[in-house]
Amino acid sequence: MTNWVEISEERLEANYRTLCETAGAEVSVLAVIKADAYGHGAELCAPVLARAGAEWLGVTNAVEGAEVRAALVRAGLALAQQPRILVMSGSLPDEAATIVEHALTPVVWTVEQMTSLADARMKQAEPLAVHVEVDTGMSRQGAAVGAELDAVLDWLAAQSALRLECVMTHFASAEIAGSHQTSAQQVQFEQAMRQVAASGLRPELMSAGNTSVVDNLAATGGGASSLAWLKQLAVKAGARAMVRTGLGLYGYCLPIEREAGFTGAMQPAACPHLEPVMTWKARVIGLREVAAGALVGYGGTFLAERPMRLALLPVGYADGLRRELSSNAAGSGWVMLGGKTAPIVGRVSMNLTVVDVTEIPGVAVGDEAIVLGEGVTAEDHARLARTISYEIVCGIKTLRQLV
Repeated sequence: MTNWVEISEERLEANYRTLCETAGAEVSVLAVIKADAYGHGAELCAPVLARAGAEWLGVTNAVEGAEVRAALVRAGLALAQQPRILVMSGSLPDEAATIVEHALTPVVWTVEQMTSLADARMKQAEPLAVHVEVDTGMSRQGAAVGAELDAVLDWLAAQSALRLECVMTHFASAEIAGSHQTSAQQVQFEQAMRQVAASGLRPELMSAGNTSVVDNLAATGGGASSLAWLKQLAVKAGARAMVRTGLGLYGYCLPIEREAGFTGAMQPAACPHLEPVMTWKARVIGLREVAAGALVGYGGTFLAERPMRLALLPVGYADGLRRELSSNAAGSGWVMLGGKTAPIVGRVSMNLTVVDVTEIPGVAVGDEAIVLGEGVTAEDHARLARTISYEIVCGIKTLRQLV
């Protein structure tokens, strides 16, 4: 291989356990492996997380859920040993049969979704568990508090094909300690739970929050955190709290910021104890000496001001290496070679990138460069590309292997 990603099984397991410990024994942790495990490979990561004790995995859609089921079987895990799989992004009527066939658990928020699922499970002896999402102010997916939610709850209470296992919501500003938006969403969710109680339904789980909710708990000492609120609300409803952690599994999290006027204590967060799971590597496939005045790459955007030694790497934007890492007046991205920084020179092209190894003696064809990993992180790439680490790791498209 000349360009590949290594996924550390040890680090993935350790990150999962760290997040579970931070959340607390009374909280269930759903391991989110949607979007192909944030670019890390869902079929690789799912068995690792299952063996680490994960009771829940989260996927994007029914097709991804079926693929994960198959990967768990190939890994030698019988269905009874496998985690539950939550289809997090809703479903269309033609996905209902796949959900039932592969024992997936759907997130729902409309009567139409539930009707399709009820029709698909006609031959099943047990009711299909569903997680009802409530839109508490993100205006994305979920039943609105009030009449919309009542319609969903009334439908569930009047039939036996489906059972309400969980009520959930999603916070739009979980990365902000003391967020006014989060506070408003909490008020809405509390109202939703009063509606659930009035319906006579008794969910087993109450789910809200991502990695940042867990991280926010550590950052604020728990006193002002969304997780502390969730635990209290779950106890009051006779349910178990659950969080859905994604990015943290893979060693990254967004920084916790302060809302204006927030005076709570900001303690070290969980994130420093998480380690990146992915190491992206590429082998040097060429070396060349260029004289001062040479132009490098498309458009001749880089001018060598001195004699230089350049290394060619078989990786580019087709693989997910962002073009914004090309060299410019403000600097450039870099890779690591022999433990030293090798700056990118010229433009990142589709399948090739040139780096400066003038100051790194002994570089030879076949040497491994670290494109992402020790010495260069997804956060470094995100800063240069003016985006977030989520987009960086999700955008990597190359061969992956467990190590």
